[in-house]
Amino acid sequence: MTANSTLPINSQLSTAPADGQPLRIAIQGYPGAFHEIAAREYFQPDRLAIVPNDSFEDLVRQVTLGEDADAGLMAIENSLAGSIMENYRLLNTGRVQITGEIFLRIRQNLLCLPGQTIDDLREVRSHPVAIAQCLEFFRQYPHIRLVEAVDTAGSARDIQERQLSGVGAIASSLAAELYGLEVLAPGIETNKQNYTRFWAIHQQSTSSPQKSAEKVSLCFSVEHEVGSLQKVLSVFSAYQLNLTKIQSAPIIGRKWEYLFYVDFVLGDRFAWPQAVDAIRPLVHHLQVLGAYPKGRCVEY
Repeated sequence: MTANSTLPINSQLSTAPADGQPLRIAIQGYPGAFHEIAAREYFQPDRLAIVPNDSFEDLVRQVTLGEDADAGLMAIENSLAGSIMENYRLLNTGRVQITGEIFLRIRQNLLCLPGQTIDDLREVRSHPVAIAQCLEFFRQYPHIRLVEAVDTAGSARDIQERQLSGVGAIASSLAAELYGLEVLAPGIETNKQNYTRFWAIHQQSTSSPQKSAEKVSLCFSVEHEVGSLQKVLSVFSAYQLNLTKIQSAPIIGRKWEYLFYVDFVLGDRFAWPQAVDAIRPLVHHLQVLGAYPKGRCVEY
């Protein structure tokens, strides 16, 4: 993104590249994963190619290299499970920048081969977080064994490819469509206020992030002394910044020292670079992870 750009990144990338090739978006997981749903909702191009990855580390590597992916979409936190701390580390050490966000309502579904009933199921497979979100539902069916797997959509794909009778998967309705499975029970998550926040990421640019951004994510450390963090927060207040999140993480190799990851929404009077410059003398290891438009919430 160039410094004089004013459009949100999802508006800039709403069409396929000029050469007619599809926009390649790296995700963690398999086709039909919630990452794919969020990617399609966020980028919304005429042509889009999902590039699956086994891990978030592989996702960031693909975006950094830029050979097989034009951009990426990665989960950063869930309203029930909390932050994905490993992804903060990847963003801090990788050569990528946050260019946008989207919030997706996570609706878990019980999928199986067509024609089966819930009494036919011996086991249900899914990612451990998805299983944890649906435990209340499965208490009604003690005959079903819950088996942890790498991915929600991957579990659905395995059932279809291997024609696994008596086996179910917890996954999205998109996974059901892609793999020809039946939705045996929709919306089986215990808590219906289940949302995941995703960050869109691109290669780090040599130009500055857009100054017209509404939201900024950054990380920094402070001296290990009384009031050091409070001084930074006071500057945020003085610049009318609405702090929407603060997250600490240990600095590897330096015991009892921490990085603080902060998101804030801008006030009316100041541009975000002014606020960042104001806290610079008070912190160490300051890094702007991204400046971007506020994300929308999608009910899928």
